[in-house]
Amino acid sequence: MEPVNYYVGIDVGTASVRAALVDQFGTVVVYADQPIQMWAPQPDHYEQSSDDIWTACCTVTKKVIQGIDIGQIRGIGFDATCSLVVLDNNFHPLAVNRDGNEVLPPGAPVGNGLSPDAANDLGLPSGIAVAASLIDAHAGGIGMIGASVKGYNLPCENQPITSRIAVICGTSSCHMGISDSPVFVPGVWGPYYSAMVPGFWLNEGGQSATGKLVEHVVQGHTAFPELQTKAAASAQSIYMYLNGHLDLIKKSLPVGFLTVDVHVWPDFHGNRSPLADLTLKGMVVGLTLSRGLDDLAVLYLATIQAIALGTRHIVETMQTAGHHVNTLFMCGGLSKNPLFVQMHADIMGMPIVLAKEVESVLMGAAILGACASKDFTSLQDAMEKMGRVGKIVLPNHKDKRFYDKKYQVFLKLVEHQQQYKTIMQST
Repeated sequence: MEPVNYYVGIDVGTASVRAALVDQFGTVVVYADQPIQMWAPQPDHYEQSSDDIWTACCTVTKKVIQGIDIGQIRGIGFDATCSLVVLDNNFHPLAVNRDGNEVLPPGAPVGNGLSPDAANDLGLPSGIAVAASLIDAHAGGIGMIGASVKGYNLPCENQPITSRIAVICGTSSCHMGISDSPVFVPGVWGPYYSAMVPGFWLNEGGQSATGKLVEHVVQGHTAFPELQTKAAASAQSIYMYLNGHLDLIKKSLPVGFLTVDVHVWPDFHGNRSPLADLTLKGMVVGLTLSRGLDDLAVLYLATIQAIALGTRHIVETMQTAGHHVNTLFMCGGLSKNPLFVQMHADIMGMPIVLAKEVESVLMGAAILGACASKDFTSLQDAMEKMGRVGKIVLPNHKDKRFYDKKYQVFLKLVEHQQQYKTIMQST
């Protein structure tokens, strides 16, 4: 039996560093994470240490390669949230806080590529192939958008990769669509050449608050303590309990129809795409004096639907500008919620592909490392062979008329809000 090749993916987030050891077949073999320190010297000021982050990178890498012949580890890829590290002439971090003081003593050099010393810190051979760092949302797209879909009877089968859009949905969400030629989409970032997949132009839409919005709505309701108690008693998460509660109260109608009188505009934190208006606020229409768990469940459902309607707004704007999308590939924390995924499928009218490996961001980083190793002919070759399809969620087309009407209401909400602003500004 030939030895298996392995690749390391490292994801540097805001609160932690995560790493995964991934084999050549796209299986996450080992996973590890390590918290990152954060200092808050005064209100609304947050500081972190690049040395602390590098130490965390070393810790998680050593954990995932423990017991593996390092000769079989062929490449490493990094992704990170958007960040800035200021270095001196010796490539050591410089403090940029108010006092000019280091929050931690100097440690390993940062920003010099993967030098032999840095490779040694990670416990890897000095000659290992390294992929340039990438924004985490882009890595998430790479980790799933290029997976082979042969035999799944999806509309994107035998179609170019440009027929797919990757939705990375967590605290906030990103919508990654690629095209052969530049497409300029109002209110959507880009086009950026080779920013995600080499040779293609990337447009990136987004929603400023998605997972955070659901959390805000649920935790702010008066029935939240009751929800917590009942969810704990049934050994379920609060969201799985709410999903089950919605099934209990739906009666003979589909679950989604429970919001026939409740509508949400989800931009509680402004609109990133496609309106690009940070002054927009959230709206809820259809509130009653009810304070019970039924009311909380319906408001939770309406919020999820609003996020899905926002995705439809973004994708339709991209379609109008020149994109041709027929399948959504979804990853991130919210993709683990079956109600969230089904509502997106029903409201978009498109199938949704979930990755086999839930850690799609780490998979994307590892795929970058695999491409750097030259073990694959191209990034797309590595994406196709290492990215694997998991569950496929199909839309309920019989509910299309209801969701088309919900979408009309959704667009009316922002139209009215913009009119309110105009009236108030004229007084």
